Formats: sequence, structure tokens, C-alpha cells
Amino acid sequence: MKQENTLNLDNFWIPFTANNAFKAEPRLLVEADGMYYTSDDDKKILDGIAGMWCCNAGHCHPHIVKAVQDQIATMDYATAFNMSHPKAFELAEKISQLTPKGLDRIFFSNSGSEAVDTALKVAVAYHVSRGEGQRSRFISREKGYHGVNVGGTSVGGIPT
Repeated sequence: MKQENTLNLDNFWIPFTANNAFKAEPRLLVEADGMYYTSDDDKKILDGIAGMWCCNAGHCHPHIVKAVQDQIATMDYATAFNMSHPKAFELAEKISQLTPKGLDRIFFSNSGSEAVDTALKVAVAYHVSRGEGQRSRFISREKGYHGVNVGGTSVGGIPT
């Protein structure tokens, strides 16, 4: 049985969603476990895209939940501006051991959109450092999804 919706739906602008249609018939997810969500009307819904590629080990995996709880209890956040923390170096080293030779410098970002924007800046900085600052064109897939930030949308060729 669907729970009565008492939420104010006016303030959250849901990305990539026809918000008026959503507000007319809200579909709310209230729980997640493994590869399933549970809706507010108690239906199990297969998460076929792993939380938009963020939950590839499944939702609420006990080992991941414990690791996150332990880390947050020790340090919930550390800036990366002129400082860092040991876990960042440990993870970067582990990742570099899995990547092909020559791809051993790791840059962490908060999202794919942020990663694409950063990659564009790195590419420009690389050419500037080589004295080729006039190089300013990018090659990308037409109508490819490269994120929602300005850099990603500008190289995506998707009309806005």
C-alpha cells in the first residue's frame, strides 16, 4: 500500500526529470539493499544501472557500510588544498597497481562531470606547458554524455 505523501515537492529540482509530471505522480524510493530499491508503495525495483554507476557492489553492502562508518568515525573529510591524508595516498597506490604501465597518476574527483571538466583543464594546461597554448579544440563523441557541468556539456554536442 502506498504511503501518503506528506513531502513538500516544491524545492527540489530533480535532474533529467519532467518535474511537473513527477510532482503529479511522485515515485519515491525509501530503501535500498543489494541490487534492489524499495518504493514507497513497497515494490521491489531492480537497480539495473547500479545507482547510475555509483553502487556497483550493490546497495548497503555490509563490508562497505562498516568501512564507511569506521572512516567517518575517524575523519569524515579532509581538504585536498595544499594538504592531504594517508588514505588518499593508499588508495591511489592500490589503483595505480591495477592500471596499465604509464597510467599511474591518480586524480580523485567527486563525480563524472567534475572528472570531465578537470580532464579538459589538464589537457589545456599540458599544451600550455609545452608552449602550445593556442591549442583549444577538443574531440569528443557527438551527442555523447560527458556530464552536466559546463565543460562536459560543451564537448557533448547535446543541444541544451
